[in-house]
Amino acid sequence: MKKNLILTGGIFHPFDETSKTLEEILNTLGYESEITLDIEEGIKNIHNFDLVTFNALRWRMLNHEKYIPYLDEWQFSLSSNAKKILDRYIKTGGSMIAFHTSSICFDDWDGWSKLLGGKWVWDKSFHPPLGTIEVNPVDSHFLVKHLKKFDLNDEVYHNLLLEPESKPFLLAKTKDSSEEHIVGWTYSYQQGKVVYNALGHDSNSLLKTEMIEIIKKSVEWVSGEKNA
Repeated sequence: MKKNLILTGGIFHPFDETSKTLEEILNTLGYESEITLDIEEGIKNIHNFDLVTFNALRWRMLNHEKYIPYLDEWQFSLSSNAKKILDRYIKTGGSMIAFHTSSICFDDWDGWSKLLGGKWVWDKSFHPPLGTIEVNPVDSHFLVKHLKKFDLNDEVYHNLLLEPESKPFLLAKTKDSSEEHIVGWTYSYQQGKVVYNALGHDSNSLLKTEMIEIIKKSVEWVSGEKNA
């Protein structure tokens, strides 16, 4: 089987549960996953893996006093060496899929946006409470061709900042709004391929039939099994 590294951990989300669910989904696609909370050590050994899956919320946590009780356990800043390793891994042909809070990670590293294809911008990006949302695939995008609009219990991230080369494939809105927001994109970083999906707050979201199909096609594309 091919090998997948799941980098995980953080506050306010059931990361243990969702990472296990991602492991199970990816197992059906022929991937054996290793799940780790140790971001530094995981990235140090990243070249042993065929795929990297980001499912984490790891950043400096300096944005609000509500994070203070969690600083000792979860505050995080990626080392310069790990940044270089991860950057090199992707741009030399690596494959990565990333979910939900991954866009918030590494807030002191501008290169993360260049690698992921976009980011959360503090004081601009936000999300309404968890609830029923409407997800609308972008018809023209190869990743979601023939996929119909569907409902999901999740969060709609508003005002994410995309890199110019990112190609949106999912839009979403809350039920009480007509304004859609980009919640998924594909991105090529030199020779590497990345898919970011801002959905997947919990396992119920990830196990939705449409989401499983999106994850499957995401892996096929980043791994080169299916071209655009």
